Amino acid sequence: MFRTKRSVLVRRLWRSRAPGGEEEEEEAAAGEPGPAAAVVVAEARAHVCGGGGRGCCPGKAGRGGRASAGAEAELKALTHAVLKRLKERQLEGLLHAVESRGGARTPCLLLPAKADSRLGQHWYPLPVLLCKVFRWPDLRHCSEVKRLCCCESYGKAHPELVCCNPHHLSRLCELESPPPPYSRYPMDFLKPTDCPDSVPSSTETGGTNCLAPGGLSDSQVLQEPGDRSHWCVVAYWEEKTRVGRLYSVQEPSLDIFYDLPQGNGFCLGQLNSDNKSQLVQKVRSKIGYGIQLTKEVDGVWVYNRSSYPIFIKSATLDNPDSRTLLVHKVFPGFSIKAFDYEKAYSLQRPNDHEFMQQPWTGFTVQISFVKGWGQCYTRQFISSCPCWLEVIFNNR
Repeated sequence: MFRTKRSVLVRRLWRSRAPGGEEEEEEAAAGEPGPAAAVVVAEARAHVCGGGGRGCCPGKAGRGGRASAGAEAELKALTHAVLKRLKERQLEGLLHAVESRGGARTPCLLLPAKADSRLGQHWYPLPVLLCKVFRWPDLRHCSEVKRLCCCESYGKAHPELVCCNPHHLSRLCELESPPPPYSRYPMDFLKPTDCPDSVPSSTETGGTNCLAPGGLSDSQVLQEPGDRSHWCVVAYWEEKTRVGRLYSVQEPSLDIFYDLPQGNGFCLGQLNSDNKSQLVQKVRSKIGYGIQLTKEVDGVWVYNRSSYPIFIKSATLDNPDSRTLLVHKVFPGFSIKAFDYEKAYSLQRPNDHEFMQQPWTGFTVQISFVKGWGQCYTRQFISSCPCWLEVIFNNR
């Protein structure tokens, strides 16, 4: 009975593996681009302001093409060999993580840090191997992933045991240089204007003046009641209307979601929205697991837990000498350092008179779910996006 249950767990795990990827890896090792590589090249050629680029997440797992029988058999044998070394409780935890797609809180899967496995011509650490099997078949190196702060192995340089739970890691979003032009528009657009695209200030604060498409200003945040110990506040918007009150964040990590199996944080699904737009309702339903916002030593990271891309604009993601603002596309399963405190302070430029004449948005990050905005989209301003967030950081 004991072996039978273990065998059932192993079979269920193998059936839950991520589709595709092995054939592309074999061809890449031989120096020939596979179908996924061809897609990357084609999209790279097409993203010159065409709205079809890959954003800041090159290397997104390709799902085209079926693996050869030999590669599939080798991967299956290797995966079964690793899984059969796990205890029954570890198998159950791993299966729960995989089947819930990271939506459930699952324990760490601690295995020997020095254990590697050979697949084809490559040796992979166990965390990378399990991420290849269950999340990203094109993953090749541990430098391409980032450990989430919920993991026991987070911040440990050389642990004897390392967590191999594939949903305790995220794909690392590396910015291209120069960044792709998903949105590129001058900072003049941030100046106060009477144009219809400006966002009405919150009625909650009693204000009546108009703001630029950036949304809430720092001065408005100070008018909101709340504990000053917060490190940021979050506002949820549907087009030009803010829904609900500002959410003050004290904990280092915050989940922002519409529907999460074991959600604990800012639940957008519980907010009462009067917006009858079908597009808004459709995008709201696609938020799903949403994002995870985490304050870490080097800055604030955003992890896309949903099944759809998110779009992020932050002053600290841009070139310090740039007078333009960029919107970066972040694919599902990827993390990006959306805010850097040191860089934000250096960007204030107190002696720059022209810069000081503009509303300072350096401590604000804007995030849109599913839909992008900017020159390459029909929506020029984030206030035209169906569902979006504004994260305002406490700079004191």
